[in-house]
Amino acid sequence: MTIKVIIRRSFTAIKMALYKVLDPIYIWLDKKHIRRTKNIPLIPSEANRRGGLYSYAEWSYIIGIFQTLMFIHLDKKEGAKILDVGCGTGLLSISSKQFIGDKGRYVGIDVMKNEINFCRSHYPSYFDFVHVNSNNPYYTPSQGEKKLKWDLESSSFDLVTSLSVWTHLSEEDAVFYIKEVNRVLKPGGKAIITFFLMDDLYQKFLSKVSSKKGKYHMASQEQYVYDQHAYGSDEWFYPKWTNIPERAIGITTAGLNRLISQTELKLIENYQGNWKEVSGIFFQDILILKKA
Repeated sequence: MTIKVIIRRSFTAIKMALYKVLDPIYIWLDKKHIRRTKNIPLIPSEANRRGGLYSYAEWSYIIGIFQTLMFIHLDKKEGAKILDVGCGTGLLSISSKQFIGDKGRYVGIDVMKNEINFCRSHYPSYFDFVHVNSNNPYYTPSQGEKKLKWDLESSSFDLVTSLSVWTHLSEEDAVFYIKEVNRVLKPGGKAIITFFLMDDLYQKFLSKVSSKKGKYHMASQEQYVYDQHAYGSDEWFYPKWTNIPERAIGITTAGLNRLISQTELKLIENYQGNWKEVSGIFFQDILILKKA
């Protein structure tokens, strides 16, 4: 290990330690200036902001984006019943809060038991958090069953949300769980699910990546090029930098069509993700599906 590497790592460690000290102080001060939103007070401290979203500012931003999408696509603006698949440490529970009211319901489910335990201790009791003891090769390789149906009543939710879950599912698991989404949604209910969708814009992105004269470099290529078949699938892919496909899964347009064709769901809106270096409201592609 070179001196430069040692210095760089030491400096990074110092920055992170300083951030951990300053974060709760900043949040405490920031909450005193909140005037027009009921969202931000529920944002957890840095130790519990996970799921690829670490910054306090980014949590605030993403909460607002998905609350806006919920407002646009929920037929019921209050008293809604919302299921959050892969709730993590509760980001979308905050987005859901204003739509629940006294007669609605929010249920967050996750395979990570420690995330569920945190949510139960941090959020108000009107949020319901449930651990699902199923296996995922990246997140929970030693846990439970490979596929586990959710212990939730069929046709009971107005909305299903899922932030960065299908980006960690093989084709087999993706099919199984999209059928669960279809099962628990009411007729006319909607799902907001994010993907890494390998569509025409992705192909344009690849052409830029492959050009040595372009602004893209090897780091981008390694991170966002999905060129390895996931478990032999012809439509599910992962990047070569990981030896566990479920760490990052991309799906082709044909794969998406094949996925939803096995349900009563129809794609009604596609918000492009800016991971493909295009203008977008979120990093991943956000798909809005509606049950017939």
